[in-house]
Amino acid sequence: MKWLPTLPAVVAVAALGGASLAQPAPNAAPTAAPPPAARRAPPPEPPLGDGPWDLDSQKGKVHVSVVTRGLERPWAMAWLPNGDMLVTERPGRLRVIRKGVLDPRPIEGLPPIYAAGLAGLMDIALHPDYAKNHLIYFTYTKEDPAAKDQSTLVLGRAKWDGGPALTEVKELFVADMWYGHPPLPARCCGQGPATGSYGSRLAFDKSGHLFMTSGDRNYGEMVHDQSNDYGKLYRFNDDGSIPKDNPFVGQAGHRPEIWSTGHRNGEGLFFDSATGKLWESEFGPRGGDEVNIIEKGKNYGWIEVTQGAHYNGEPAKGIKNVPGVVDPVLTWPAPSTNPGNLVIYHASRFPQWQGDLLMGTMSRSLLRASFDAQGAVTGQERFLTELKQRFRDTRVGPDGDLYLLTDEPEGALLRVEPANNN
Repeated sequence: MKWLPTLPAVVAVAALGGASLAQPAPNAAPTAAPPPAARRAPPPEPPLGDGPWDLDSQKGKVHVSVVTRGLERPWAMAWLPNGDMLVTERPGRLRVIRKGVLDPRPIEGLPPIYAAGLAGLMDIALHPDYAKNHLIYFTYTKEDPAAKDQSTLVLGRAKWDGGPALTEVKELFVADMWYGHPPLPARCCGQGPATGSYGSRLAFDKSGHLFMTSGDRNYGEMVHDQSNDYGKLYRFNDDGSIPKDNPFVGQAGHRPEIWSTGHRNGEGLFFDSATGKLWESEFGPRGGDEVNIIEKGKNYGWIEVTQGAHYNGEPAKGIKNVPGVVDPVLTWPAPSTNPGNLVIYHASRFPQWQGDLLMGTMSRSLLRASFDAQGAVTGQERFLTELKQRFRDTRVGPDGDLYLLTDEPEGALLRVEPANNN
């Protein structure tokens, strides 16, 4: 499969990426945050150019091209068996790309979606047996009809056979994290608005179980209460029911859907079928963004343990090596990395990336990390910085190339492949 629209000749761009990233000292304290009044949004970047581009990385040049434009804040993508692709747009539209061409008509039949702030239509995943049952899964936010701005996270399922509309649309799970109706409760740490930190990435494992992240909704004090769904990672059967071997099934005061806890805002999730490991990328506060390997029933620390700094400069209760808390595999001090979705690369198109982690970031770079046989990090780099794009989703296509969605008002789908002169 090659989706390469007619494009101008390759444009050589001066390489600014490929810089090595130093790991922080093992016990370094996080950088103190300035007071909220001192924080300012970064200036807007120029629009994405026409491309294609040949850009440098530490392991050779890559060729980047635009598959399609015309997307508004795209959030997630999923390949269909015929090579076409479904893409979600956060404002609440489901799109299809057929043979590299974006259908101008959104797919109809989605439920009502609350799309304020960072809320909206988010992840999408195909059932492992989609070719037979045509089931798709998607996450979105809904508003309480009786309370304006009171919202929560939902796992939906529908059938789609390639036509103009979804059928058999169903809510499989509605998270117990209703929040946002003013007046908001007093919260610590300078936390942000209730329309942020929803999480909501999806991943199936080899047994057909569906994992789903949830964010803390910027109300981190709720996370360590196991009777709610704030800041958790869930595990379901494919019909939305709860597997009997989930770690907290039957335990008083614990939601049975919880697989792990102590998460701030998991916006990346990848099940590595080669190793059986479940990888998660997660926003910290100011710095302290994380990549974790998720284990059954474990606690990943938030809000009490973080290697970042709270927005109001208030110190965390713990930084790392806290009993009962799993430390991240990767973390970054301020400035924040702003992680998008992530993959572990096993395809043949980039043999030099075998076993490496690749993660698009909203700090306008693609991050690559490599590991030794024991899982220790041996190196990191950021590249594609020349494009100056926020990257929300990162996937390996059926062809072995890497695909990225840009989280921009004028969003695009990009393909990364080996450059001819590699």
